[in-house]
Amino acid sequence: MSTFMAKKETIERKWYVIDAKDKVLGKVAVLAATILNGKHRPEYTPHVDCGECVVVINADKVVLTGKKLDQKYYRRHSGYIGGLKEVKYRSLMSTKPEMAIELAVKGMLPKNKIGDASITRLHVYKGSEHKQQAQKPIPIEVK
Repeated sequence: MSTFMAKKETIERKWYVIDAKDKVLGKVAVLAATILNGKHRPEYTPHVDCGECVVVINADKVVLTGKKLDQKYYRRHSGYIGGLKEVKYRSLMSTKPEMAIELAVKGMLPKNKIGDASITRLHVYKGSEHKQQAQKPIPIEVK
């Protein structure tokens, strides 16, 4: 008996839509990362990109638990002395809520070529409308 190994050519990608309205940011990110990575599929193979496409809607209505809105920061550094930029999540969620979800999902994906390819299949929208109607995405519920 041999182990089944998926091949890149045989993978059929489906589209899923996640409604983030009144859902916790981490739970939405975990579900999106699992689908993007392909770990929900029975034919998951670690060295093959067998993930699927994810659309997240209502990113502006996602919830952060506890005091994270005031205590959590998004930090980036330019590489120069004194080049640290900090933004509180309260202002990040009011200006660019899509970026908060993308950062959370990207942190949960592998740091290699498969992770880089997976993050391109994530589409995040602020409101309830999205441009992927033609792909007929399957709605999936966050638990």
